Amino acid sequence: MQFQDTGRNNIIELHNIGQSYDGGQNWIIRNMSFLVEDKPGQGQFVVILGMSGCGKSTVLRYIAGLQDPTEGTVKVNGQDVGPDNRVSMVFQQYSSLPWMSVLDNVGLALKFKGVSKSERDDRAMDIIRKVGLEGHEKKYAQYPSLSGGQLQRVAIARSIIANPKILLMDEPFGALDIKTRLNMQDLILDIWSEFHPTILFVTHDIPEAVYLADDIYIMKSAPSHFVEHVHIDLPLERNRMTKRMPHYTELVHIVEDRMMSVSEMG
Repeated sequence: MQFQDTGRNNIIELHNIGQSYDGGQNWIIRNMSFLVEDKPGQGQFVVILGMSGCGKSTVLRYIAGLQDPTEGTVKVNGQDVGPDNRVSMVFQQYSSLPWMSVLDNVGLALKFKGVSKSERDDRAMDIIRKVGLEGHEKKYAQYPSLSGGQLQRVAIARSIIANPKILLMDEPFGALDIKTRLNMQDLILDIWSEFHPTILFVTHDIPEAVYLADDIYIMKSAPSHFVEHVHIDLPLERNRMTKRMPHYTELVHIVEDRMMSVSEMG
């Protein structure tokens, strides 16, 4: 599919990406381009869907600077991804440092930037309150001191304080029970509403994708690239009553049909 540049600044750009692990005999990703435009004061919530193994997580790893493509270019805010231009990522697996407190985990990026202990603790506590972890800041960031949902809140808080403009999330709620997962969906919408980041979110859950997204992009299987785009024209302010709307249900069915069509592509 073609991405049209509308004249806004692009916050994320992938151009002609290819990924091969055997010197080009087989391509996991080929001829893939992807643009996400900056929307100051609003942000965007972009969800990536696709069959297992199509490269969804790899796309996030490119943007985070954790992996280089075999060919093509990756830019964030108009610059090549590098040590001074990295984006934090929230994984499905709990990624906090278990020998450090919640407070120290959340403020870790500020420590690397040379921010004083008192300032980074103040800023970290502000985010800790916003994600509902006040009272847990002195606990070690590990299970069972914290629940799975609390550990993901630590990871989200750490990512926000590191780079409040972009948040990458790779199936972050996949290991959570259903009640915690629903609460975390509402938390991330609250964060989006307050901080207006650009969020790139990978999931296999179509109702979750429709509930959260501004736009959904679907990848085909290898050689992978984006082949479908569904704009989610629901109100920006969403809550659980959104899921009772007939149009929400209609959009879920539309995305399901697109996913089935893509899964049949060679």
